[in-house]
Amino acid sequence: MRLAIGSYELTLARKAATEPRSTGLPYPDRARGGWHSILEPFAGAWQRGIVAEDGKSQLLRFGSIFACMSLIAGDIGRMRPMLQIRQPSGTWVEVDDDSRLSRLVRKPHPFYTWGQFLESWVTSRLMWGNVYLLKERREDGAVGRLHLLSPELVAVKLTPDGGVYYQLNRDVHAAIEEPILVPASEIAHDRTHCFFHPLIGLSALSAAAASGTFGRKIQEQSCTFFANASQPGGHLTAEGNIPDETAERLKREFEDKFAGGFIGRLLVTGSGLKYEPLAMPAHDAQLIEQLKWTGEDCARTFKVPGYKIGVGPLPSFNNIAQLQNDYLGQALQPAITAIELLMAEALELPPNMRIELDTAALLRLDPLSRAETAAKLVGAGILSPNEARAAENLPPVRGGDQPFMQQQMWQVGQLASRTPPTDAPTTPPAKDWRARHVTKDM
Repeated sequence: MRLAIGSYELTLARKAATEPRSTGLPYPDRARGGWHSILEPFAGAWQRGIVAEDGKSQLLRFGSIFACMSLIAGDIGRMRPMLQIRQPSGTWVEVDDDSRLSRLVRKPHPFYTWGQFLESWVTSRLMWGNVYLLKERREDGAVGRLHLLSPELVAVKLTPDGGVYYQLNRDVHAAIEEPILVPASEIAHDRTHCFFHPLIGLSALSAAAASGTFGRKIQEQSCTFFANASQPGGHLTAEGNIPDETAERLKREFEDKFAGGFIGRLLVTGSGLKYEPLAMPAHDAQLIEQLKWTGEDCARTFKVPGYKIGVGPLPSFNNIAQLQNDYLGQALQPAITAIELLMAEALELPPNMRIELDTAALLRLDPLSRAETAAKLVGAGILSPNEARAAENLPPVRGGDQPFMQQQMWQVGQLASRTPPTDAPTTPPAKDWRARHVTKDM
């Protein structure tokens, strides 16, 4: 199109599209140009700096929910993933080399350490109920990288013949520039509590939403209460009618003299006026008890013992190993099992290899329990002394490579079939006690 402006002539042409259509997410490289969409909760929110938070972000502001999620994700993130191979004897031995699989287990993505990768996995599992791993393949077809996708950008698609596909929307983190459809073979899908559909998980956060919202409302009401100089709102009443001008004057004077930093002043209400508070006092509403109950209910939803997040009584017995095993079985074991199986599937391991998380990290700060366990295993001949020393990161000692057993221990069958010794003393026949006593008396 040509446009004449005075003695100048301008030519306008449409620029060719050089990038995919925007889907509302910021493009990683703005120097490439193109159109970008700005999403806002209402018109003008972007100019005013107002950002709308979703329900999940608001629930994370409740201390008990945040404590449960960070505790579970942090504890699993401490567990070292081990690539193991099965020996001909049937035992599993950790692979310690620089192969492709070993490097992938140690660092599945350049953005993460293995601890950060596991923590992000568990956080997505608890918050969304679904974890999607996209396999990035090398030129030879082997898996070279694993991408943790944002669950809100993934949709499961089913075909009439039973095929499963995943629609991946534009995701800057995974370098997906436009929506694509990938088959199920390229996605490792971890899901929890599939109550409504086998491919759609339900998160524990959704079950704790009611209690978390209730707890947040209690906290917000408490903040408002104390922000108002610990004085609830109220009203002035009189037996007769008060003109609007008088009511407005009384309201203004009352707020000027007794609001904000004027707490403690003496209030005198004459002419039959009476001050009555509108809000229910905290002790009448049982504020602390209600807030404690919401925390306990959230801990119950995440299957975390209450004492772990400070909302329940401490156990009556002091056995750290037993407490950790109880916590491991209730809150951590489902996620650990899912990670071990899905990691093996995502890395496409052969049948003689597996992934196992090292749960010994839970007892890292309990040397007494570790010492008692090692002593019993070595004393029973299950572990050799050097194996027990290796678990404590101690060097081996001479003669400690073989398990030890006490010499007096025999198999039951050997005890039953062995012959008595030939020099065993013979027992003389016992005499009748009556005869001994009669002879003595005579």
